[in-house]
Amino acid sequence: MANKEILHSAQNGNGGTSKKRWAIVVSILVIIGAGAMFMLGGGSNNYEGKLVPILDNSNDKYGYADTLGNIVIEPKYDYAWKFSEGLAKVVKDGKWGFIDKTGKVVFEPQYDYVYSFSDGLALVKKDYKWGFIDNTGKVVVELKYDGADSFYEGLAIVIKDGKYGFIDKTGKVVIGLQYDDAWRFSEGLARVRKDDRRGFIDKTGKVVIGLQYDDAGSFHDGLAVVKKDGKWGFFIDKTGRVVIEPQYDFARSFSEGLAVVIKDDKYGFIDKTGKVVVEPQYDDAWELFEGLARVIKDGKRGFIDKTGRVVVEPQYDDAWAFSEGLASVEKDGKWGFIDKTGKVVVEPQYDYADFFYEGLALVRKDGKEFYIDKTGREYIKW
Repeated sequence: MANKEILHSAQNGNGGTSKKRWAIVVSILVIIGAGAMFMLGGGSNNYEGKLVPILDNSNDKYGYADTLGNIVIEPKYDYAWKFSEGLAKVVKDGKWGFIDKTGKVVFEPQYDYVYSFSDGLALVKKDYKWGFIDNTGKVVVELKYDGADSFYEGLAIVIKDGKYGFIDKTGKVVIGLQYDDAWRFSEGLARVRKDDRRGFIDKTGKVVIGLQYDDAGSFHDGLAVVKKDGKWGFFIDKTGRVVIEPQYDFARSFSEGLAVVIKDDKYGFIDKTGKVVVEPQYDDAWELFEGLARVIKDGKRGFIDKTGRVVVEPQYDDAWAFSEGLASVEKDGKWGFIDKTGKVVVEPQYDYADFFYEGLALVRKDGKEFYIDKTGREYIKW
């Protein structure tokens, strides 16, 4: 299991003798191979109630401010992350612990690494072993595993002596450690690998779809894409029945009823019956988000709908998927935002713009980073 922390920071010269100079920190945790990503943000659209990590450039310590710039938790940590289930992970003197939104240390930094809380438990590491704690700091699952993943659909992957299995929230081994690799449960089934063959098991450990495939994706929209004899497109249902015969050079999982397929280096879309909805014609394409999919043609990015109708002509140098009704797009080196009709809502003016999450988007301009709402109004700036 690998991880990557990306810290966005910025300096500012806002002035004012009583104001320090701060840098906004955005933390993104990527669990490679597990497909999970956690983004900065609170649990409400009331911006004043959110806390975001900040860096005090005068002492290189992290604390928290609300989105109006009020310092709520004084900077004193080596690193700090976003709040999850009311607690945030922090690092001090190389050890990891958790604090609440008042800044109270819930339990002292003592771990070598921790993940944010998920479903009431946090994955922690100490002396090269992994286990789980609850929100009081009590060890619920003994730190004895060589690797582990957070809980999904009630079960978590654990690794010992190179073998993968699953435990429940009491720490009970539900599916024995017997596989060479395993992935999170999705729609009630999990991919597993043994002797370079992939198949699917249910939450009791029963093999529902035999280990027979060269490669496979998780179930989405009731179907999973699998590879056999060098071809993708063997879309199967949860009984293992082949719904779409293999015929593509590559295929991605279904999203909102359509799947990206690749044939002769061109990208198109099929529906769940295998019918070609969008003929392979694009240089690249991504899954649908909020009813629209990004596509590339002749080096430019645009958006199409589920019927293949071009909603936003390919004209942008770069673009993110739609999130909360808006997409960030780049043209001539500047980023802005468009709505689902292609109308420019926030003019391209930023050196970078992330996607919207709970009403706010991180942007960068003239070396400074700050948040804006969907009208372009600035909420944090130092």
